[in-house]
Amino acid sequence: MSARLSAATLIAALGVTLGFAACSGAQTLRGTVELVLIAEVDAPTAFATREGDDRLYVAEQDGRVVAVDDSGDVSSVLDVQARISTGGEQGLLGLAFSPDGERLYVHFTNESGDTRVEEYEMDGDSVDRASRRRILGVRQPQGNHNGGQLAFGPDGMLYVGLGDGGGAGDEGSGHAPEGNGQSLDTLLGKILRIDPTPDGDEPYTIPDDNPFADRGGRPEIWSFGLRNPWRFSFDRETGDLWIADVGQSAWEEISFTSADQGAGNGANFGWNVFEANERYRDGDTNGPARPALVALSHNDGYCSAIGGYVYRGSRIPGLEGAFVYADYCDGRLRYVRQSGGEIDQRGALGVELSDIASFGEDDHGELYVLSQSSGLYRIDPA
Repeated sequence: MSARLSAATLIAALGVTLGFAACSGAQTLRGTVELVLIAEVDAPTAFATREGDDRLYVAEQDGRVVAVDDSGDVSSVLDVQARISTGGEQGLLGLAFSPDGERLYVHFTNESGDTRVEEYEMDGDSVDRASRRRILGVRQPQGNHNGGQLAFGPDGMLYVGLGDGGGAGDEGSGHAPEGNGQSLDTLLGKILRIDPTPDGDEPYTIPDDNPFADRGGRPEIWSFGLRNPWRFSFDRETGDLWIADVGQSAWEEISFTSADQGAGNGANFGWNVFEANERYRDGDTNGPARPALVALSHNDGYCSAIGGYVYRGSRIPGLEGAFVYADYCDGRLRYVRQSGGEIDQRGALGVELSDIASFGEDDHGELYVLSQSSGLYRIDPA
C-alpha cells in the first residue's frame, strides 16, 4: 500500500446505477448500491468477524483492535500501540480470528519496524492479554511494503501476506540478488501458509502439502513473486484466491488462481521481473509466472490496488459472483467477473470513497469498505 495520504473530503456518490464501464462483449450489471456509514473508526486497516459473535472487528493503524456493535458503538478490545511503529505503511495492518473464534491474530510492525504476527486467546467476548504468543517474526529491510493481510483459508490454515522488503525495485540492502519476490530463501514478497498450532519449540506447524515443505525453498511459502500483497481473499463459495498486489511506478494488479489450480499453491506472480503484465527488468522468473487478471495503469490515476472479496451475500443479487475492489487514489468501487481465468465482465459500481484501505466480509457474505479518513461503511442496496 502506498504511504497514507492526508484525509480528504468524503466523495461518496451514493445510489448510482451499478457498473457502467464493462469490457468489450460484457453485459452491464444491473441494480443499485449505496455506502452506509456504520462507525467512525480511526484510520482503519483491516476487518474481521468472529464465530458466534455479532460484532464487527476493525484494526486501527495506530494499534487498536475495536469492536463495532449493531448500533454502531465502538469499544476497544486490544491495544498494542506501545509496541508498534506507525505512520506511512507501518502500524497494525492485519487482523483475523481462528475459524472457531477462540483465538485472535494480529499482524503489525514492531518498534524496530519488523513484522510480527501474534496470537491471543479469547476469554468470552474479551481478549486475554496475558495469553499473547508470538507466531512469526520477519526482519524488514525498509519501512514500506510490509504486506499485512491475515486470512484463514477454506482449509483452516493461516495465510500471511508479506511485501518484498520495501525500497524500490526489490533491490539493494536486504534484497536477494534476483529480488526477494523471486527468491525462495526469504519470506519477503510472499504469501505464507502455516498452521498456527505449536510444534514442540516451534510456534507453528508447516502443512505437509505446502509447495516447498519437502524441497528447496522456505517451507512456509505458498505463493511468491509478489511486491506488496496488501490484501487478498478467498471466495467463500469456490475457494478461489484473489490477490490485490500493489505495483511499483506504472501498474497495479489483481491476480486470480482458482481452487482447481491449487488456489496459489506454488504460484509465481512475476515480480520483480514483471509489474502486472509488463516487463519491469531483464532476466527470467523462477519458473513460469502467472499473468495478472486485471492491470490498472498509473496513467489513469491508480496508485495502490485494494482488494476485495467476491460477493456472496443475498441483499444485492446483481453483484453475485463479482469480485469487488478499489484503488487508494482512484476511490471508485469496481467489480470484475471471471470465467476460466479470463475476464468476462468488469465495470464500476457507481460509488466513491476517499482513502480506501481495505474491504471486509461478514458471516452472511455482505461486504464492507474501510476508509482511513471516514471510517467503516457497508455496501447496501440503494
